[in-house]
Amino acid sequence: MIVGELVPATSQREAFRRDRQKFVPDRPGCYVLTTFSGVVLYIGLTVSLQKRMGQHLDSPEKTKESANGRAVLFHWLEVAPSQINKVERTWMNSHGLKEGARPAFNKMDSPTYT
Repeated sequence: MIVGELVPATSQREAFRRDRQKFVPDRPGCYVLTTFSGVVLYIGLTVSLQKRMGQHLDSPEKTKESANGRAVLFHWLEVAPSQINKVERTWMNSHGLKEGARPAFNKMDSPTYT
């Protein structure tokens, strides 16, 4: 699945690099790690997009090469805390329907995955 197919759409993106982390807001939201061509590798939610990006940059699991490529872009949508689970669930469900599986780097389904 390509990031542009997600609804609601992500609103921002930044290179998935330590020197670009400062440009990601310290706000709640849902996010996606993608290849350069936009292939979705990971879908997540967080109370701090900036901190979560840093955690993923520290994780060999998120920085390694996958069968679909390497994560090079961090896309996000700022989301009110009351809607964050719904947005992540929607993205995970969309990916599951289109690809028949969760994204390459997601080890578990969303707790509210249906």
